[in-house]
Amino acid sequence: MPSKDLILVALGGLISLAVGLALARFVYTPILPYMESGLGITKTQAGLIASANFLGYLFGAVLAAKENLPGSIRGWLLVSLLVCAITTMAMGWTTSFNLLIILRIIGGCATAFVMIFGSALVLTRLAEQGRSDLSAVHFAGVGTGIAISAVLISFLANTGIEWQGMWIWSGGISLILIIPVFFLVPPLKQQQTTTVAPVGKPVFSKSLKALVAAYFLLGFGYIITATFISALVRQIPELQWMQSIVWLVVGIAAIPSVAWWTWLGAKIGNRHSYGIACLFLALGVAISVLGHGELAFLVASALLGATFMGLTALGLVSARELMPDHVRQIMAVMSIAFGLGQMIGPTFAGYAHEIYGSFLVPSFVAVIGLIIAAFLVVFIKEKDSSAAKS
Repeated sequence: MPSKDLILVALGGLISLAVGLALARFVYTPILPYMESGLGITKTQAGLIASANFLGYLFGAVLAAKENLPGSIRGWLLVSLLVCAITTMAMGWTTSFNLLIILRIIGGCATAFVMIFGSALVLTRLAEQGRSDLSAVHFAGVGTGIAISAVLISFLANTGIEWQGMWIWSGGISLILIIPVFFLVPPLKQQQTTTVAPVGKPVFSKSLKALVAAYFLLGFGYIITATFISALVRQIPELQWMQSIVWLVVGIAAIPSVAWWTWLGAKIGNRHSYGIACLFLALGVAISVLGHGELAFLVASALLGATFMGLTALGLVSARELMPDHVRQIMAVMSIAFGLGQMIGPTFAGYAHEIYGSFLVPSFVAVIGLIIAAFLVVFIKEKDSSAAKS
């Protein structure tokens, strides 16, 4: 396949993630402050709505791991993108808290399918042609979509559109963006599989167990700030003008993050790259609740965007390396661990905010979790290597 065609495939993957992960999932962050004032939801309810989406993601990850799903990978991808767009739009058609929860669960399930099947389809095609380096373009879709959502919500807010209209516009734009995916992402040839056939029973080494635990802590550690950073800025009157800017910074910083951390991983090893990224993310989470000025929030946003997608990719790559004969199984385990962390984080943060009146406590719990994740990935591996040498 010519390089130009491969770039178009990677671009199709970028659009898929921009719709499925950024506009369907993360647009909730810039819309949340307007929902709190317009709908009157509490921080606990806001956390529950966010967690519902991640519960759906968890369900989707489990379903996507099943071997006997009917249809093609591409078919599942395209249908899931449509579901993401429709459920996003439908969020603006109701004020029922229970219905909002249901829509976010369905949307979260579709998001997992987009992430798993879209990545499998695009990355396999790129690997076939020896252009795995273009995977960074695919994963840049999350940051691109976040940046688009920041600009969109800021524009809509300035034109006086309420939170319902923000959801409807986000879903409508998602429907338009899906159209090129139909043409840019072709099916795999002859129903080609995307994983190595299982050989024997999967064995979870100490290193792999540590990585799964670290991935759970990553899901928990990043999502509290990723969900509430716009609300954090909005609660400071003199900084309310920044609430769209901080989310834009997250998106812009996320675009090159996978390429950067993957490059660093090739130089110093994926586990060391993962550990360093976790520590930078922990610093960003801490700054988000300790800082109160413009610079503090800009730094926190940049650190969040520059790390969380790179960590997501590094974790999956490392898991494939540790269990190459059971790729489908370990991808499911990693996705489930990550999904659990994401599901617990916002609900915990919402309840903690009701008790303590701020996000300081849950954010510092997240910081501790991310520091533990960094040490788990780096030092558990070192112990395994030492034992093997002895």
